[in-house]
Amino acid sequence: MATPIKVPEILENTYLRIAGVVQESIVDGPGVRYTIFTQGCPFRCEGCQNPQAQSLNGGMEVKLSVLYKEIKQNPLITGVTYSGGEPFIHTRPLIVLSKVLKEEGYNLWSYSGYTFDKLDGDFMRHELLEYLDVVVDGPYVQKLHTLDIDFRGSSNQRIINVQETLKAGKVILMEGFK
Repeated sequence: MATPIKVPEILENTYLRIAGVVQESIVDGPGVRYTIFTQGCPFRCEGCQNPQAQSLNGGMEVKLSVLYKEIKQNPLITGVTYSGGEPFIHTRPLIVLSKVLKEEGYNLWSYSGYTFDKLDGDFMRHELLEYLDVVVDGPYVQKLHTLDIDFRGSSNQRIINVQETLKAGKVILMEGFK
């Protein structure tokens, strides 16, 4: 019989509006990842890969404890990725989840249509950055779409090493990605 997963109480009392999840993704960052697609996006990028996630009123509210249990039940999961919609319009619940996951050693990535300077310049968004390993920043630009780059949809987007960037005070890209 499997050992029950102990869930931090704060995850039982915090909700996130999501469009859905992918329980085992290999396209949203390195390794096997659990990807959470948040609901709602202000950007409305032409050619958006997830147009169903744009409406702020769509999707469903889910307890963070539900997502946490799914992550913990799969021993293959080494990282969690926030995608969207736009994750950075859900900073409070994602800060709560990220704090717990980071304490447990998960690698955390987030996509954002905002550029890093816009994220870092906002108090709440900066707080979420403090828990993330990587941000893929910038809006999807259909005319810059290419399949020749890693983990991005268009060539204007950057794979940013968040912790090194916060230390240096300037954008530091992750090494090893094309």
